[in-house]
Amino acid sequence: MMKITCKNCQQVYTGNYCNNCGQSTETHKINGHFLWHDIQHGLFHFDQGILFSLKELFTRPGDTVREFIEGKRVRHFKPLSLVVLLATFYGFLFHYFNIHYLANDSNDALDYENLNEWITTHFSWVTIATIPLYTIGTYIVFRNQGYNFFEFFVLNTFKASQRLFVQILTFPILFYFNSTHHLQQFSFITYLIGIILIFWTNIQFFNKISKTRAFFLSIHSHIIFLICFTIVFAVILLITGNF
Repeated sequence: MMKITCKNCQQVYTGNYCNNCGQSTETHKINGHFLWHDIQHGLFHFDQGILFSLKELFTRPGDTVREFIEGKRVRHFKPLSLVVLLATFYGFLFHYFNIHYLANDSNDALDYENLNEWITTHFSWVTIATIPLYTIGTYIVFRNQGYNFFEFFVLNTFKASQRLFVQILTFPILFYFNSTHHLQQFSFITYLIGIILIFWTNIQFFNKISKTRAFFLSIHSHIIFLICFTIVFAVILLITGNF
């Protein structure tokens, strides 16, 4: 077999790939065809992982997350990368179209305008910061189901992607109701949709217990999340002097 000198690291090897750095033997000339192939690989392969994960999260969410945790991961987009991507995109939409969930009250010391702006410009980080709070509730309630804290974190990361994708899909409605009294009502509806997705996913994921038990434990888990969120939010307001 003919020996080849790697153009990337100068390693001498035989075969189709360098045994030192992994570069392919064939390095095509950079031209229009090369760039088009690069776009296809960079975007289309990227999108296939995202589309597969999103499709699974809205057809068999609990089952697919359980399979991911157990090792079936090749076709999935990485959970944290997925939630960061979706949260960043949603935050951009929120900021660009100047959506205002929070309205200032002249009798309230809290500056909702600045808070709204801060949340939209840090939306991906705010979303990620809530995942451990969801995970605390899930871990406390479902800790006897054979999963560790980090596996519950992955579960809640995928559930965050579910909710974000629903928010992205319904953003045109949100924009239509922006600066109207219907905005809070619409926000509540999307919150309820998120709750339904959480419960649906949990009922599928925890398949070793009855659906009824999984449902009521999910309620308990969400109550713990709300308590944790309220405490953290209050502490942040106290630290920043806005409470």
